[in-house]
Amino acid sequence: MKTRITHVHARRIWDSRGRPTVEVDVTLQDGSKGTGMAPAGASRGSREALELRDGGELLNGLDVSQAVSQVNQVIAPSLVGMDALDQSQADHMLIELDGTPNKSRLGANSMIATSLAIAQAAAVSQGQALWQYLSQGQAVRLPLPQIQIFGGGAHAGRRVDIQDFLVMPIGAQSFDEALVMVANVYHAAGQLMASQGKRHGVADEGGWWPDFSSNEEALQTLTRSIEQAGYRHDQVAIALDVAASEFGQGGRYTLGLDQHVYSTDEWLAVLLRWLNTYPILSVEDPFAEDDTAGMQAFTKHVGQRIQVIGDDYLVTRVDLIDAAVRDGACNAVLLKPNQVGTLSETRSAMLAARQHGFGMVVSARSGETEDTAISHIATGWNVGQLKVGSFTRSERMAKWNECLRIEESLGKNTSYAGKHGLKLAL
Repeated sequence: MKTRITHVHARRIWDSRGRPTVEVDVTLQDGSKGTGMAPAGASRGSREALELRDGGELLNGLDVSQAVSQVNQVIAPSLVGMDALDQSQADHMLIELDGTPNKSRLGANSMIATSLAIAQAAAVSQGQALWQYLSQGQAVRLPLPQIQIFGGGAHAGRRVDIQDFLVMPIGAQSFDEALVMVANVYHAAGQLMASQGKRHGVADEGGWWPDFSSNEEALQTLTRSIEQAGYRHDQVAIALDVAASEFGQGGRYTLGLDQHVYSTDEWLAVLLRWLNTYPILSVEDPFAEDDTAGMQAFTKHVGQRIQVIGDDYLVTRVDLIDAAVRDGACNAVLLKPNQVGTLSETRSAMLAARQHGFGMVVSARSGETEDTAISHIATGWNVGQLKVGSFTRSERMAKWNECLRIEESLGKNTSYAGKHGLKLAL
């Protein structure tokens, strides 16, 4: 069997924050080889799969020698001989081998790197790009990008409380045009901030690291940046990743920049006012993961006109997506492969979201690598949206540029999701 796995090898590499992570190579009998890399998040949901880190003093406890060892000594012997074309069976073996509810034995970092490497090797064996292999012959679209302009929260030393201020080029007619529009907004924002003395470098994901006096000033500045770049609000809209679990717990939201503690109802009023003032069409994790009532109230108020995404709230898990549908707690899901641990589990979450009519966004993490797999996943599964970070730093640009290559390879058959990738009626 030419697609039989013959060799699996892991090594330690380094992510975009200069921290160690895991890379895995999978080789097949026909010589096909695939590589997978594990990203790492700074803000993480409490229910997401756990990375395996060494602890101790070396590299601030973040080394991954144990995770690498798990791949080379535990996973590899079990995978050898399996068919790489049967992703579900291989991933099921990883899950069974781990045997814990949160991937704590093998580590989600070792598992997702291995899972992605299997898929990459399988695609090579079929003479296909990964997106093409994942599409299974179905029609695909290049995703609508969500691209960070200002970084905040855990990604920027909490200079602002809101984690991501992003733009979406909903008026573009192609992925290439979408990136041109974002480039114009990004650089307009930098010039505007520089003229006000508020530009202080870049955050973890490449967005401007601002010095604003309030969270709302960031929204004001982003809106001005869109307009200064020459775009209307029906061409470029705003998306927010509030990441409310980072400053909210037990129905209390403590914002450092505003120097105020809000109740769930008070925080809801703030968010609703922002939505009525600025061209915001997507909000991620508006309330903390323990505040189902807040998520329900927000979705009830605005779910018919904007996209309400669960990230920490859903952590790419089918059972939590099903519960959110039952509770009316959001209408879209962020899909992070490393958040759940395997490609098959990510796909199950995608299929559940699609069945329920949810919007979907494939997402990178704040600690990233040069791996471009998520560009292929977002396209091949026809998810509709892709969130990678900002428009600088090569670990981000690698993924945007890969989408351009995919678009070019599709030729006359190319299609860009644009505004139709969003979960709303425009």
